[in-house]
Amino acid sequence: MTLNISVAPIRRALSVWMTAVATVAIAAVVLAMTPTRANAVASPVLLGTAGSFGVLAGATVTNTGPTVVNGLNVGVSPGTAITGFFPTTPTGPGIVTPPGTLHSADAVAGQAKIDLTTAYNSAAGQTSPDAVYTDDPHDFGGQTLTPGLYKVNVSAGITGTLTLDAQNNPNAVWVFQIGSTLTTASASTVSFINGASPCNVYWQVGSSATLGTNSTFVGNILAHTSITATTGASINGRLLADAGATGMGAVTLDSNTITAPECGGATTGATTGATTGATTGATTGATTGTTTGETTGATTGATTGTTTGETTGATTGATTGTTTGETT
Repeated sequence: MTLNISVAPIRRALSVWMTAVATVAIAAVVLAMTPTRANAVASPVLLGTAGSFGVLAGATVTNTGPTVVNGLNVGVSPGTAITGFFPTTPTGPGIVTPPGTLHSADAVAGQAKIDLTTAYNSAAGQTSPDAVYTDDPHDFGGQTLTPGLYKVNVSAGITGTLTLDAQNNPNAVWVFQIGSTLTTASASTVSFINGASPCNVYWQVGSSATLGTNSTFVGNILAHTSITATTGASINGRLLADAGATGMGAVTLDSNTITAPECGGATTGATTGATTGATTGATTGATTGTTTGETTGATTGATTGTTTGETTGATTGATTGTTTGETT
């Protein structure tokens, strides 16, 4: 007896099964290659004593033109040469405003260099980036980036405007890991929206950084080797070079303005809270103590005086009267 069994349904079932397996496999691959936002959280980079420096290098710090470093130190170690700043160069023309001072191969600059290397390694060691850029160079110009960790495998640049959006989070952090060089174009800008703080922006540069003419830059550059700020570039942050601790890294300046970043949210809150608490406590304590002392003293004095007077008078009168009468 011959069995006539159609193979068409079997083929259809097999085809459906294979399609389902392929779909699941593709989905798994896509999922594995898609960055997970929850894992891509940039951490603040602790600068240690290097945070007190606006400019720090290993071999030399050289300035041309009326550069102003506002409120931050300028230092070099193990090299000794700081030129173009008053008073090491009597005619300047660069100046450092208080509380910033110059530190040439002293203990302060030496410790700051050690802390810089630690900070550089910390920034470079962060993992799970929000994005990895493989183009060379990668241009951040025209992008708007939310807080996170961004990795450039080779070199990076900024042409036009890079916008950092804090999304109303005052503690938002950006860490940029640049494999080689960072170069910004003339008149390029790094700008903030929605509450971002320049304190929380870190550029870990694997080689050297160059900031273009009349550009506006924001954040802390931690460069393995050297940093050059060309004519008219302004920096809201820090230029920290020789993080590789070779002793050869330099910072070169020309008519720049370097300003200590204002760490609004957390710092202001903490300072205000502490000051308000201390003032309130002292005022309350003094007022309470004075008032209580005065009130207690006055009440006690009045009560004691009145009671004593009345008792003495009454006793004396009664005793005198009785004694006199009986004797008479």
